Amino acid sequence: MCLVRMKQEGRTGKYMCRIIVHFMWEDVEQRGRVMGVNPYILKKNMMILTNNFYAAILGYDEGILSDDHGLAAALWRTFFNQKCEDPRQLELLVEYVRKQIQYLDSMNGEDLLLTGEVSWRPLVEKNPQSVLKPLSPVYNDEGL
Repeated sequence: MCLVRMKQEGRTGKYMCRIIVHFMWEDVEQRGRVMGVNPYILKKNMMILTNNFYAAILGYDEGILSDDHGLAAALWRTFFNQKCEDPRQLELLVEYVRKQIQYLDSMNGEDLLLTGEVSWRPLVEKNPQSVLKPLSPVYNDEGL
């Protein structure tokens, strides 16, 4: 969802997408080393994870841009690994993704790029149709 939002910020946002993904993979590699995973196995599994990640991103992008059926299909394939026994869980997740995307869209892009701070709405709310305007961040410029 953050990548979808950042892509709306033009060239700077696309650069931020690359940075987010870069640091995500760096974190995965570091955690594998800390856990003592054999470097050969880690590299092999990283290639599998990379393929799965980009397939998931394509599916989510398509789902977010399409109707709720398309988003539900993407979430069912990727998030639930095609094993969702309770359709209400899938419905709840579709609703959550839609309201979170709507909320992220209401955030000031410049603030997101400068702070990197994203607030997440709760999974269940009394009024899921409401979009709360996020508070503007307070910048601490001391010492710069």
